[in-house]
Amino acid sequence: MLIISRKIGEKIKIGESIEVVILDIKGRQASIGIKAPKGIAIYREEVLRRIQEENIEAASQAPDTKDLEGLEI
Repeated sequence: MLIISRKIGEKIKIGESIEVVILDIKGRQASIGIKAPKGIAIYREEVLRRIQEENIEAASQAPDTKDLEGLEI
């Protein structure tokens, strides 16, 4: 893990296409902005964890074949 100090307005570059900028610091909390290409998903950790849990749950459920009745191939 890289640990660095930044002041308001200072930036961190990740590769060529991702930029993190410190917008504000209040006490122990920092507000950051992230610029990245549209194809890169950016999530807060707790949101990503919930998405992963929901995907695992959905994948483990057997499909309801009643929904397929009446469909033509």
